[in-house]
Amino acid sequence: MCGIVGIYDHKEASTLTYLCLYALQHRGQEAGGIVSWDGNRSFVEKGVGLVSDVFGNKGTLDRLPGKMSIGHNRYSTHGGSGKQNIQPFLYNFQNSSISISHNGNLINLKETKRHLEEMGAIFQTTSDTEFIIHLFSHSEKDSFEEKMLDAFRKVRGAFSVVMMHDDKMIVARDRHGLRPLSIGKLDDSYIFVSETCALDLIGAEYIRDIRPGEMLILDENGKRSFNIARENKKHCIFEYVYFSRPDSHIFGNSVDKIRRKLGKTLALEKPVSGGDIVISVPDSSNTAAVGFSQRSEARFEIGLIRNHYVGRTFICPTQAVRDFSVKLKFNTIRGVLENRKVVIVDDSIVRGTTLKKLVRMIKKANPKEIHIRISSPPVKYPCYYGMDFPSEEELIANQKSLDEIREHLGVDSLEYLSVEGLLSSTQMPKENFCTACFTKNYIEERKEEESL
Repeated sequence: MCGIVGIYDHKEASTLTYLCLYALQHRGQEAGGIVSWDGNRSFVEKGVGLVSDVFGNKGTLDRLPGKMSIGHNRYSTHGGSGKQNIQPFLYNFQNSSISISHNGNLINLKETKRHLEEMGAIFQTTSDTEFIIHLFSHSEKDSFEEKMLDAFRKVRGAFSVVMMHDDKMIVARDRHGLRPLSIGKLDDSYIFVSETCALDLIGAEYIRDIRPGEMLILDENGKRSFNIARENKKHCIFEYVYFSRPDSHIFGNSVDKIRRKLGKTLALEKPVSGGDIVISVPDSSNTAAVGFSQRSEARFEIGLIRNHYVGRTFICPTQAVRDFSVKLKFNTIRGVLENRKVVIVDDSIVRGTTLKKLVRMIKKANPKEIHIRISSPPVKYPCYYGMDFPSEEELIANQKSLDEIREHLGVDSLEYLSVEGLLSSTQMPKENFCTACFTKNYIEERKEEESL
């Protein structure tokens, strides 16, 4: 996942970056950072925790002067969660400053690392993002633009990137457009963000998306567009299912609109006869649950309350406390659930551990029946392009049949949305999306030795 931001030519660049990162907090809660450029040198502030933790202290943003800045919210997939992997990364290169924020996962790493180390590269992190910088610095091309294009053409996998090289800002996206990346304008300033909800927060106007396979360079000479590679759209379908905020507009469509359609399609494909109420597992399945209720006889109700002050980074120190993890995040409304035939709509099941605990909690509210409907197909295969899905052995849908998962969860019925229903709900060409986590149809051949 990860959230990335770039602000070009605004006197409050670091403050705008902070606000945009705040809007993109859902894309990464592990760590955050901002690098700014004041026309002479770069400044950096980053740390572990939420955006408010890292930048909430008075004076932090004052230490990030300048009219250009980039930012990053970290969700670790490749390289682990060490402090050395907190982005943006900042480097010195030929008496200049270069910094980078990256959303995605690169996959041809071992071969590339061996080649770079033979050329003298010394890696300072375990993040795949660093490969882009080394490929740039070791490129034998002549101009800055050619070196940058050369670097992007040598990596495979998913990347949405914002970079600064002194007074230049570089923005790029892989040829498949796996991760979203949008352009906005605020007066005469350019804003680059992972999702449009960040543009809304600061009052910027959405212009367009960075095209798949496009590199954009902004400097004193204006804005120039270059082709990294021929466009071959394979957007990550999970952005619509779970990752993106419902108030964002990505891949040419409103997330809210698509998510409601997923719920409606699910209700038509897998109805629950005689259901009394439909509830969501807040917040990611709220919109799909509303859509489901609009195509069923059961009405939408709020049956679960989420504690928004418990983030993904909550650490349970003992087993006794660990058992309370779901209760810390959710609580039931007994009067809504009691003696009702309840339909729970959730966006996905990965390992099934959280949903099993949630069902156990709901049962204590004494519902008549519990039926689960999932607004995506079964997640059966790992993702190599930026989602922290575990190995096949840890994915419950890879190891158990539908009936076995239903029994494991302890519910009266369980059904998933079909792959066909998922793709048709986007109302876009089905070949525009990557569905590898559901179908094993990976967009690029990947060998095991390619990962580090």
